[in-house]
Amino acid sequence: MNRYLETLSTQRWDDHRYYHQSRINQTLHLISAISFLVAYALLFVDPAIAAIVGWCVSMTTRQAGHFFFEPRGYDHVNGVSDEYKEEVKVGYNIQRKIVLLSVWAGIPLVLWLSPSLGGLIEPARDLPGFVHDTGIAWLALGVSGLAFRVGQLWLRDGAVPALAWLGKILTDPVHDIILYHKAPLALLRGERLDPMHHVQRR
Repeated sequence: MNRYLETLSTQRWDDHRYYHQSRINQTLHLISAISFLVAYALLFVDPAIAAIVGWCVSMTTRQAGHFFFEPRGYDHVNGVSDEYKEEVKVGYNIQRKIVLLSVWAGIPLVLWLSPSLGGLIEPARDLPGFVHDTGIAWLALGVSGLAFRVGQLWLRDGAVPALAWLGKILTDPVHDIILYHKAPLALLRGERLDPMHHVQRR
């Protein structure tokens, strides 16, 4: 258990210092975290709608922060290159995210062209049915994406890092709210980048 907690702490620390230096990205992560908690609650009421909220609100805000606002190039705070950070990224780096988001965007098109998925499901008869089927497919994609990366990490690094990453991902919404709740105020003050003094002192 101690090793698990230490690994989880290291993964969270590296994720923060390497990939969340932009105050805009931090603010978008705060929005994402709150909407993810809403999606978690909706899982017990309507899993399809939960997945739609999770992908269309939580994931889009979160990934927009990484793709469009997080600084790329040499990281002077940590003294490493962007290529290094992409190589050591435990979860989904930019390349893996592009693949995952491409599959996400392609699912509605596939369902539109083949509503029964080749006879695997009962085809939707109206728009609400199509939206429901899309949500369920997105939920399956989310679960599959987590399971696939956990399996990769398990084979490469062992059980503890893999399970620590899974625990990190599932609890990120709460942790992000704690970590980034002051980011919007810093952004309003005109602070585009977190000075990361706590990283430099560590």
